[in-house]
Amino acid sequence: MPNVSQISTVLRLAFSCKRRLSNGLHFVARSYSTSDPPKQPSGPLTNYSKLVEQGRLQHDPYQEKVVSAFENLFGRLEHFENQMEDYHVRLAEWEKKREEERRKLMVEEAEKKEDDGMWASVNKQGQKLLGRWVLGRRQMNVEPGVGKWVSYLNRERKLDSIVGSRPAVPPAPKGLYIYGNVGCGKTMLMDMFYGATDGIIRHRQRFHFHEAMLKINEQMHKYWKENGAEKPMQYSISSWIMNLPVDEKVKEWLAGEEFYKQQLQMKHILPAVADKFLVDQQSSKKGASILCFDEIQTVDVFAIVALSGIMSRLLTTGTVLVATSNRAPRELNQDGMQKEIFDKFISKLEKHCEIISIGSEVDYRRVAAKNSAENVHYLWPLNDAVLEEFEKMWRQVTDQYGGEITSATLPVMFGRTVEVPESCSGVARFTFEYLCGRPVGAADYIAVAKNYHTIFISDIPAMSMEIRDKV
Repeated sequence: MPNVSQISTVLRLAFSCKRRLSNGLHFVARSYSTSDPPKQPSGPLTNYSKLVEQGRLQHDPYQEKVVSAFENLFGRLEHFENQMEDYHVRLAEWEKKREEERRKLMVEEAEKKEDDGMWASVNKQGQKLLGRWVLGRRQMNVEPGVGKWVSYLNRERKLDSIVGSRPAVPPAPKGLYIYGNVGCGKTMLMDMFYGATDGIIRHRQRFHFHEAMLKINEQMHKYWKENGAEKPMQYSISSWIMNLPVDEKVKEWLAGEEFYKQQLQMKHILPAVADKFLVDQQSSKKGASILCFDEIQTVDVFAIVALSGIMSRLLTTGTVLVATSNRAPRELNQDGMQKEIFDKFISKLEKHCEIISIGSEVDYRRVAAKNSAENVHYLWPLNDAVLEEFEKMWRQVTDQYGGEITSATLPVMFGRTVEVPESCSGVARFTFEYLCGRPVGAADYIAVAKNYHTIFISDIPAMSMEIRDKV
């Protein structure tokens, strides 16, 4: 890197994407996009061999070993997908029947209490109490403390005998955990595998670590909002209770039991979030057969606890995990945070995944840069000629995509947005200070990467410890 005062750059945010412009320049950058790769008609090993034969990839025995493991997994997935389809049908039927029976048992319990005269002395006060419970934040516990817990457990046992146990998850093939040095091709190979499953595996998801953490956080927030204590009580009484043709005292008791159930569920929020984490937005199916997780890491306590709870749930409910990381599983938590939770998670990960070191010491990002001397990634120093070249490249790319320059507002999460000063059909332009000098984070950058395939960044300063927060 030259020692210059300022640099401008152009980033192409698309996996293995090369687009030659009219002046012969083309730009290549690594992707964190979650859009599906192009449809692959054959398996990972065949695709890898073709790319090597075409000279688009350099043959690497370490990569070939990993691709062979992907090919082995790929061959077992179609049958597993069919098994999971049948499992989801049986699970949905079981859940529906269990909920119907649960409501019947609760109504029977409530009516029996009424027949036994438990509420004989309450008379008209019942309706007043229900109104106060609905409009205020009062919880009516007819069976407080241990009694309510015992009542809940007895009801669950009855349901087990009436409906039967939860359908068994089909035995899943072992997933893969690929680790190795930066630039050795982990993400490329995982994306090659993910692309090969297009059209074969219906339920699948791919996340980068930061995107997954944001999604987990968002789902937890949503769950708390819908089921937590801050939820207005007038919305916490289920419509099925309000519509029952029974005495108000019975409705009051049923509402208290429902609220108690919600409180118990809030103590197990991570499994609940996991059940919705991989939901196919185009169907009512729960979960996915494949989760591809790029650059798994444990950056803080939240990441360890969230990953442990959610991944453990997914691995025991039929999800095949394919993960990449720079570190071996046991080396992820070098600071020893939440050691007991972490060790349980790693034991489950090792049980459900084959652990493979890619082994290569080659950083192919540097090789690609050396072999493509004509690729322009950075323009420096910022003299008049370079500034003119930067503006020329901006006009060329935007003209290619329509030419109309507009501003844009991108949704981030929790109602936040990020403003894009200049954009044109998938191309955006920022100053370094605008992108890195303001209080923005991973969610903002992911929103930008999802919406733009090419990013122009101007006025990049020389990096130093004085601006380490921006670095």
